[in-house]
Amino acid sequence: MTTHDSIVARMWRGRDRAGWRNFGIAMLALIVAFFIALFSAAAAQEGRIWLAGITTLLSLGIAGWVAVAIVPSLARRTSLRWIAYQIDYRLTRDGVIYLSAVFVLVLAAVNTGNNLLFLILACLLAGILISGVLSRVVLTGIELKFDLPEHIFAEQPVLAEVELRNDKQMWPSFSLRVIGGKKKSPAEILARPVFFPYIPRMSATRQKVELRFPRRGVYRQDSFGIRTRFPFGFFEKTRQVDSNLEIAVYPRVEPTDQFYEVLPLLTGEMASHFRGRGHELHALRDYVPSDSARFVDWKVSAKSGRLVVREFAREDERRVMLVLDPFLGQPRADLGRLAEAEHTERFERAVSLAACIAWHFHEIHSVMQFRTNRFSTLMAPAGEIIYDTLRELALIQADSSAAGGAFLDELASETEIFKIIITARAQRSIPTGLWSSSYFLFIDRL
Repeated sequence: MTTHDSIVARMWRGRDRAGWRNFGIAMLALIVAFFIALFSAAAAQEGRIWLAGITTLLSLGIAGWVAVAIVPSLARRTSLRWIAYQIDYRLTRDGVIYLSAVFVLVLAAVNTGNNLLFLILACLLAGILISGVLSRVVLTGIELKFDLPEHIFAEQPVLAEVELRNDKQMWPSFSLRVIGGKKKSPAEILARPVFFPYIPRMSATRQKVELRFPRRGVYRQDSFGIRTRFPFGFFEKTRQVDSNLEIAVYPRVEPTDQFYEVLPLLTGEMASHFRGRGHELHALRDYVPSDSARFVDWKVSAKSGRLVVREFAREDERRVMLVLDPFLGQPRADLGRLAEAEHTERFERAVSLAACIAWHFHEIHSVMQFRTNRFSTLMAPAGEIIYDTLRELALIQADSSAAGGAFLDELASETEIFKIIITARAQRSIPTGLWSSSYFLFIDRL
């Protein structure tokens, strides 16, 4: 079976019998009305006024019956989505040259009356008409789908997938580009066009595009544009497609120099805080009279000639609370925009460092809790709360209110949990009870 036969067979199988029946009745009725109108005109020329009037009313009645009884039924069966398409037009450089040539030919044909010039002018105008019709056909019946990974980190490339589906039953689409919408903003998702050379009828084509988001935060795409210059490139036509796409981009989690400097300090502070009785060896040290004899390491003592005891890490050593205090205060007014930019950059470094620390505890399978002044997770395995933590870090903003860091006072009573606190508060304003169970990272030193 040929391709043409398959198209005809598909259309025949999917035909709307009631619709085609109404269409046939309407065409037959209009043909009858047309011949009655011709008879009416002939009767009027012969002076038979009454007969001409009656046949004229009969012709108009048949046409009116078709308009009232059949046309609405046919309209309900017809997809008119293409009428609602919002399409923007832009004249290209090639189009300017083409229309200039048409204008010159119009002047020449009118002034000379040359039939050949009129024939050439008609061909050029037909080219514009054909271009408009074909480009409209190419843009209609196209559905857009845009897929992104579930988790996206700032400054790291991700692969998105753009899908165009051609729902037209007979015609393919050519030379389409998917672009961002009309409103350009730094938080736009699709920044460069994606090209689709050919989309067969009743099928979909996918293209992968690499995206990179320069900073954390919320990115939105209010609309996409499907653009084409097919077939001649005289006009660039863009169909706008509404979108409600919104994503949260997490802070960058690649280890930075600051993180490498902080990590050994964190490890040492946690080890000293959680030293106790457990099953994992923590360290060896000299025996003191208050030690129990069951912790003496007799082999090492025999080799060294002195009593040596073993210290064990507590079993909850990997339970930690990560706290980001968003209180940053006001930048110095005398330094103007420079101080404000430095203020913002310092806070961004703090957020990125918090994301690196959280990801580190996720990789070593710690039990973790994350807190800010407005958000708190449960104390749970880091793998269960890591993406809630990263999403909060993607959305958090600096707090300049005077009471912005007051929530730290509530943490002073939780002495059994080791806390890593990133804050801009002055050391003298930190509750005394926090110093014995916390390690502080001060934002102004990052």
